[in-house]
Amino acid sequence: MKTSDFDFYLPESLIAQTPLENRSDSRLLVVNKTENSYSDYHFSDLIDFLREDDIIVRNNTRVIPARLFGVKKAKENNTQANGYCEVLLLKDEGNNIWETLVGNSKIVKLNTIISFGDDKLKARCVKIGEMGIRHFEMIYEGIFMEILDQLGNIPLPPYIKEKLIDKERYQTVYSKIDGSAAAPTAGLHFTEELIEKIKGKGCRFVDVTLHIGLGTFRPVNVDNIDEHVMHSEYYQMSKEAADLLNMAKEKGKRIIAIGTTSVRTLEAIYHQYGCFKECSGSTDIFIYPGYSFKAIDAIVTNFHLPKSTLIMMISAFGGKDLIFEAYKHAIEEKYRFFSFGDSMLIY
Repeated sequence: MKTSDFDFYLPESLIAQTPLENRSDSRLLVVNKTENSYSDYHFSDLIDFLREDDIIVRNNTRVIPARLFGVKKAKENNTQANGYCEVLLLKDEGNNIWETLVGNSKIVKLNTIISFGDDKLKARCVKIGEMGIRHFEMIYEGIFMEILDQLGNIPLPPYIKEKLIDKERYQTVYSKIDGSAAAPTAGLHFTEELIEKIKGKGCRFVDVTLHIGLGTFRPVNVDNIDEHVMHSEYYQMSKEAADLLNMAKEKGKRIIAIGTTSVRTLEAIYHQYGCFKECSGSTDIFIYPGYSFKAIDAIVTNFHLPKSTLIMMISAFGGKDLIFEAYKHAIEEKYRFFSFGDSMLIY
């Protein structure tokens, strides 16, 4: 298939710049695969489409202030600036090594030192990757996440031009584990009140973790989608989560994934082991039309960018023709798109 097959025109005015005052006031486009239909609702109506004993899987990752602005040092012990660059933290590789995406990456060679916040944090390049990827050793005194909180910025997507007043609005209410460079945006619609109502219906929530990095948001830059190379992202599933999900499979209960990152986690694990299992690791799974889903029965997701791996994934799940018809309807009805936009339920 061609990447151009997943292109569509979206008026810029439909790209949501700010979150709604109330998370669950967003709209919900419900796509029924069996009936080949779609209908307009609000996110608070999601509960009406859930069944008792549904298992709802959500990604409990938390966005870190991963966007840093620094200066290249002429020498390690020299305070002279030798160029400015922006660094986006993508993945903690352990032992103070981080995979990053660097703007103005041409100035960053092996052993280049970047200084942030008057040397409160320094980064030494230890490995050079393709397309702006650099691996840095972080040099600091104290606790890294505390320093990052002081120096870093929440990395909002480039299509959001407005300043975010409340940083917690780019976090889900159930976010727990630091590590993402972007939010699992399908989860932004949930409030504590709605979660309690859903639990009251007899549904159960299961948390998994996938730290969102380049694999989720890097654009597809090849003509044939099967030539696209996905970047790997770290995931983790607990024994408690695996046991509950396996029980759901055995008893024929529905597994509903909140967001494409939950889908990636579930499908990657099930594809590898043939069941759910306590595990952690990295996945570069790329889901596009022709993929056979094994783990999930429904997806709650936001509206995605043209030609992105995410619209390819939901086209694989819902059927490309139906999904693109639903998108056309959403544009005509002026749904809000992307991170702070409206949502879909596909089942």
